[in-house]
Amino acid sequence: MNESGKTVTHFGFQDVPESEKAGMVHGVFTRVASRYDIMNDVMSVGVHRLWKDAMMDWLAPRPGTRLLDVAGGTGDVAFRYLKRAPGASAMVLDLTASMLDEGRLRADAEALSARLDWVVGDAMALPFPANSFDTYTISFGIRNVTRINEALSEAYRVLRPGGRLMVLEFSQLPNEALQWAYDRYSFNVIPAMGQLIAQDRDSYQYLVESIRRFPDQETFARMIREAGFGQVSYRNLSLGIAALHSGWKI
Repeated sequence: MNESGKTVTHFGFQDVPESEKAGMVHGVFTRVASRYDIMNDVMSVGVHRLWKDAMMDWLAPRPGTRLLDVAGGTGDVAFRYLKRAPGASAMVLDLTASMLDEGRLRADAEALSARLDWVVGDAMALPFPANSFDTYTISFGIRNVTRINEALSEAYRVLRPGGRLMVLEFSQLPNEALQWAYDRYSFNVIPAMGQLIAQDRDSYQYLVESIRRFPDQETFARMIREAGFGQVSYRNLSLGIAALHSGWKI
C-alpha cells in the first residue's frame, strides 16, 4: 500500500494504484492497436511468428476442441490454432475493443469466421462458466494483468478437467551479458521504433519496462502451480528472450 492506504502495483517502472492499472493498460493498447501487428514484426524482426509456431507445435491442437485465447488481440494465436485443429472453435478475448476490431479486419478472421468469436473481457474475471474450454492460451498479455494470480485462477476455473494452459511471454535471459545486451536494445531501440512507426514512444517504453518487471521462468512456473495446475513445465525461446509455460488441469 502507499501512504494514502491504496493498494499499489507496477505499471512499467511506475508504482500506481491497482484500481488504475487496467485503465492505463487499456489506453496503451487502444493507442497502438492500428500499428500493433506491424510493430511486432519490426521489433522482433519477425521472430514472434516463429515463437507462436513453436507454441502451436508444443500445444498440438486437437480436432474438435474449444480454445479460449485471452489477451488475444488481433487473433494471431487463434488463427494458428484453428488451422491446425479441424472442427475446433476459438474465442478471442481482449480488454481492448480496438484490438479486436483490428483482428476482425484480417483475412484469416473472415475465412475462419464460422469457428471464431470475439469478446471484450477481463482476464481476472472471465465471462464464462466453469469447465468451458479445452485449451487456454495467453501470449504477451499476462504481464499486463493487474493481479496475475487471479488471471491464473480464472484460467484454471474455465478449463475443463484435462484442459491445458499455455502462456507465451517475454522472459529473462539466464546469461547476464546477454541480458545486458538485450536490455540495451530494448530500452534504446524499441521506444524509438514506437515513435517512428506508431507515433507513440511512451506506450512502447511501458511495454519494455513491463518485460523487465515480469517474473523469471522458475518464479512464474511456481505461480502456475500455486493456481492449481499440474505437470507444469517451460521451454525457453531464443535463449530466454521469451518462454513458453505449460500446465494441465488434472
